[in-house]
Amino acid sequence: MTRTTTVTCTQQWIRRYHPKPERRITLVALPHAGGSASYFHPLSAALGDDVEVLAVQYPGRQDRRHEPLVEDVGQLADRITRALLPWAGPVALFGHSMGATVAYEVARRLEEGGSPVASLIVSARRAPSVVRADAFHELSDADLLAEVGALGGSDAALALDEELMRLTLPVLRSDFRAVANYRCTHTRALRSPITALVGKTDPRVTVEEVAQWRRHTEGDFSLHLFDGGHFYLAEHSAAVMSLLRAQLAPHMSDDI
Repeated sequence: MTRTTTVTCTQQWIRRYHPKPERRITLVALPHAGGSASYFHPLSAALGDDVEVLAVQYPGRQDRRHEPLVEDVGQLADRITRALLPWAGPVALFGHSMGATVAYEVARRLEEGGSPVASLIVSARRAPSVVRADAFHELSDADLLAEVGALGGSDAALALDEELMRLTLPVLRSDFRAVANYRCTHTRALRSPITALVGKTDPRVTVEEVAQWRRHTEGDFSLHLFDGGHFYLAEHSAAVMSLLRAQLAPHMSDDI
C-alpha cells in the first residue's frame, strides 16, 4: 500500500479535533452503534496535552453520510487498522458498546502485524466470547427507537426530531446487524492489558458479561463499575477521564 493511499484512508476514518504536538500517547476512540466521531470531541479536549485522541468516523454518518454503510465488524476493523498505520508511538484503544468489539478486532490485527496496542479499554460491552442472540436490527422503526430510548444518552433526543430520526434509523439498523452477526473465532488472548468499564444498571449488558473480558488478555485486567446505565459516561465524565489517564500513564513515551 502506498503512502498516499494510507494517508487518504486515514483522512476518511480519523478525526483529529485537537492535535497534540506534545503527545506522549495516542488514544483511538471508537463509538457506539449509531454513534459518530463527534461523540468523543469533549474527551479529546479534556484529556490533556500529552494524550491525543483520534476519533474514528464510521461510514454513513455526518461527513461520511453518502458512503455505503459497513455491516461487518471484521471489515470495519480491517479498514480502521489500515487508517492507523501512519501513527507512530504508543497507541491505545477505547471503544464504547459496539466500538468495544471493533476495538478488540483492531487490537488483534495490530498485534498480528507486530504492533500490539499499549492498552485496550472497553466500555459497556460484553466480552467477545459471550454470545447472545440479539436481533435489534429486525425491529420495526418504532421498536428500534424505543430501544434507543431505553439505552438513554444523547441519542435518545433523536426521537424528538423527525428528520434526524429518518436519517439515523438506517445507520442504527446497520450497526445493530453488524453486532448481531459478529462471532469471535479467535482463541489466542491478546498480549495487551484490558480495562473494562460498565454501568451497574446497564439494561443491555451485565457486569458478569463484561467481566469475561479477562479471558481475552494474557496481561493485566481490571474491571470498573459506575452508577448509571449504558451511557454512564455522560454522568461520570470526570471520573472516566481520570481512569483513562491512570490506565494510559504507564505506557506514555517521550519518544514520539
